[in-house]
Amino acid sequence: MGLVLTEEQMLLKDTAAQFFQEKLPVANLRKLRDEKDATGFDRSVWKEMANLGFAGVLVSETYGGTEFGPVGLGIVLEQAGRTIAATPLLSTVLLGTTALQLGGTQTQRQEFLPRITTGDLILALAVEEGPHHNPTQIATTATASGDNFVLNGSKTFVLDGHIANYLVVVARTSGEVNASEGLTLFLINSADTKGLEVTRTLMADNHNAANITFKDVEVPATAVLGSVDGGWDILEPVLDFGRIGIAAELLGLIQEAFDQTLTYLKERQQFGVPIGSFQALKHRMAEMFAELEVCRSVVLDALNALEDRRNDIPSLASLAKARLSEASQHFTNECLQMHGGVGMTDEYDIGLFMKRARVAAATFGNAGFHRNRYAQLQGF
Repeated sequence: MGLVLTEEQMLLKDTAAQFFQEKLPVANLRKLRDEKDATGFDRSVWKEMANLGFAGVLVSETYGGTEFGPVGLGIVLEQAGRTIAATPLLSTVLLGTTALQLGGTQTQRQEFLPRITTGDLILALAVEEGPHHNPTQIATTATASGDNFVLNGSKTFVLDGHIANYLVVVARTSGEVNASEGLTLFLINSADTKGLEVTRTLMADNHNAANITFKDVEVPATAVLGSVDGGWDILEPVLDFGRIGIAAELLGLIQEAFDQTLTYLKERQQFGVPIGSFQALKHRMAEMFAELEVCRSVVLDALNALEDRRNDIPSLASLAKARLSEASQHFTNECLQMHGGVGMTDEYDIGLFMKRARVAAATFGNAGFHRNRYAQLQGF
């Protein structure tokens, strides 16, 4: 396991850093928020990201991708976190592409992967059904009807759900609610499917999410991803990939919050000296710096585990998500306090980082959920 980036990965990091700073700075998120943009992200910039290869970072060259792998995507997500950019990276590249790679047929891959790499297809994973993350608590049903399935139920907190071309829907084809057995994944056209109702929700961090209801939604058997009743074998690794990806984004977020606060401490003066010279603030910054380096190692180890297809991916996914969820909330609290009263105003970006940290920390399981899962995976 290497905890140092290769020369090629460093080049990707520099390219991504420059792109997000120039094309998707925090000002872009403010603009989307203030204009109440109906899409929730900049489609023209998304096409530019696709042209740079970011949308196809997990896709093989056979389908037009760049095949940079999980570490490459983690690098891009980290830089997106530094500007809290609103993009379909999480929903489409991280979750949707992984679901297709793991469960898609050859026909499905040929149809969808090239369109993802060009930025022409947006996917969304519809799994949650309650206010808290519980991926096996699935009450949405899919009942066999001839050569088709009929879906009934509802989903919450679907990332990019209102602008997705296709939904990856988790439904129960057998078994009891809360059982991992009996789940099936369906790839559903969100535009041409009757009985599907999508409602956009207003998120605290100004990123996209939606609530979705299914009323007698009929889909063909060819819409199944993987096998009937075998959806958990796809869903669990997809979620672990998502958790590690969100941890990578949060790593960029806390690094940027730290850097902005450090700059502020050097510039803001009190009693004729920079407040960064006060010993109490030095101690708090030093503690955060040490934690930042630990977080960086945890995330890179998890990304390398994905790259190498190691057996400890579930444990490392929960370790990374728990550590970064907790750290992001601690960092943004500390950084806002060290900004003082102005940190609460919209003039400074730190409040936006705090909001994003809260939402991302809860996505696919908060720190408490993953500490418990980690303990169970370790046999406790």
